[in-house]
Amino acid sequence: MSKQSILHQAAGKFEETRFEKIHNVIFESSNDASILVANEIADLIKSKQSLNEKCVLGLATGSSPIKVYDELVRMHIEEGLSFKNVITFNLDEYYPMEKENIQSYYYFMHDHLFDHIDILPENINIPDGTIDTDIYDYCTSYDKKIEKVGGLDFQLLGIGRTGHVGFNEPGSHYNSGTRTITLDYVTRADAAPSFLGIDKVPRKAITMGIATIRKAKRIVLLAWGINKAGVVKKAIEGEISSQVPATYLQSHNNTTFVIDTDASSELTRVKTPWLVTALSWNDHLKRKAVVWLSELLGKSILKLTDKDYNDNGMSNLLVEEGTAYDLNIKMFNVLQHGITGWPGGKPNADDTNRPERANPPKKRVIIFSPHPDDDVISMGGTFDRLVEQGHEVHVAYQTSGNFAVADTEALKFAEVCKFMSKSSSDVEAVINNIKNKEKNSIDTLDVRKLKGMIRRGESIAATRYLKVPDENVHFLDLPFYETGTVKKGKLTDADINIISKLIEDVKPHQIYAAGDLADPHGTHKVCLDALFMSIEELKSQKFMDDCWVWLYRGAWHEWETHEIEMAVPLSPDQVLKKRTAIFYHQSQKDGAMFQGDDSREFWVRVEDRNKLTAQKYNNLGLADYAAIEAFKRYIF
Repeated sequence: MSKQSILHQAAGKFEETRFEKIHNVIFESSNDASILVANEIADLIKSKQSLNEKCVLGLATGSSPIKVYDELVRMHIEEGLSFKNVITFNLDEYYPMEKENIQSYYYFMHDHLFDHIDILPENINIPDGTIDTDIYDYCTSYDKKIEKVGGLDFQLLGIGRTGHVGFNEPGSHYNSGTRTITLDYVTRADAAPSFLGIDKVPRKAITMGIATIRKAKRIVLLAWGINKAGVVKKAIEGEISSQVPATYLQSHNNTTFVIDTDASSELTRVKTPWLVTALSWNDHLKRKAVVWLSELLGKSILKLTDKDYNDNGMSNLLVEEGTAYDLNIKMFNVLQHGITGWPGGKPNADDTNRPERANPPKKRVIIFSPHPDDDVISMGGTFDRLVEQGHEVHVAYQTSGNFAVADTEALKFAEVCKFMSKSSSDVEAVINNIKNKEKNSIDTLDVRKLKGMIRRGESIAATRYLKVPDENVHFLDLPFYETGTVKKGKLTDADINIISKLIEDVKPHQIYAAGDLADPHGTHKVCLDALFMSIEELKSQKFMDDCWVWLYRGAWHEWETHEIEMAVPLSPDQVLKKRTAIFYHQSQKDGAMFQGDDSREFWVRVEDRNKLTAQKYNNLGLADYAAIEAFKRYIF
């Protein structure tokens, strides 16, 4: 099936520019995009069935294709889509890796797809991570087997932050075939959460080569989230280079990148559309353009000139606005009005140009925290301000966070309990479960409870430090999270109802929630989806008319300056107070399990981010603050 099929079904979503070298389609929702890709695969399968031919699919693993597989399974169960004529070849597998290991791609594929459809077992091909002799011959035979069945009709890909497709890391050759490869540190760091630590991630893998992939008749690459934005830009707009292996796809004549809004955010036509085409300017684009120009030229906004705008593709903006002086003043004031030391609104003040309402002067507030430390990490200073300024602040920890507690940390607490307890048989059982835990096994329920209680105790200590009454701290323990493994369950009515009940009980004037969308299957995104579903159910109720929702970002990313609608400056003392609140979450300090490829501790990372945000505001010509926390309003 050609790229025109996606173009036809996604009409108006693609506009080719001189910067782009690979066909791509941008979607607001990764779910919608995944369903469209699944439909293309299903149409191909049925087309081949009508010709009594085999359909040969190259399949990928990781979080990106999960929804595609979910939709294919749904079509099999509900619509009778048969896979009996399908032959599959997976891209890669860790090496060494046993099939039964829950981190293996063999396990992943069966868990997400093969166990739920009618594909013939003999038609499933996944690289063998246990092969220990003649690996070269094995890899060569894998390519020959693909050729023997007529080649790949369709290849599904994801993309790693190193630019790898499959496990073809930087340096991979254009003509490479299936082979073993040493994994890049960034790739291993990204996989670390699944393995409960980077030290447990294999250093090698077996992967289809670039040449093997490029022989596919049709290639679709999926990329979701802000984490992929930089490498997506390099792959689509950069020169072909072995340092970004995905760029090799530029020379394939039937490749489409299917990406969501966040993953597209660095593309020229998205980030700086005025460099691509004439625009119909709105307030959002004007703000974005002025901030970009100021940062590009290293000038404060009020120093930008007519020539600066004309030289950088914005002459038609000046035609609308009159002069650079008029535009500069307007945009400077917009940014200035977003800065406030009163995140809950300033009582008895004119709120015409303030981000929050003055009334009611004392608000009921719920801070939703996906994990039991996101509240203080991401908005600890604002949290403190809200409490100090007399608002009724509630904190809702959406998940237990037990999965992020290391066994060594849990063992320490269990042994303290044993020392303190006169009847220690239950505690002894927990200790034995931790000490005798087999590789890749799931924690017992009692161990998970212990880890959850560790996170609870830390959270209560932090909220008490910030002077929140214990009765205003809510541990929701959403059911979707409580699987004991990296793979979480699907959202259900049970999750939504828990959130809805809290909102109905509190009737908040403000809700704060984590707006991190880097991974569509990550906990932050699932927690945000659950909140949005709850709000959708409740929005017709009268009290919701007075409820505003503010989104904060996590430890990894901040809102772009032009996106920020409320900027809360922090004094040096508040920066230190925020740091202390984070320190109460001791199990997540000193080598937390899920730090990614950033070796800085969370408190250092977020302080640096808050300081950088303040520096950006100062560079634009605004006041000089020690740090700034940023928020974007969600309109429902």
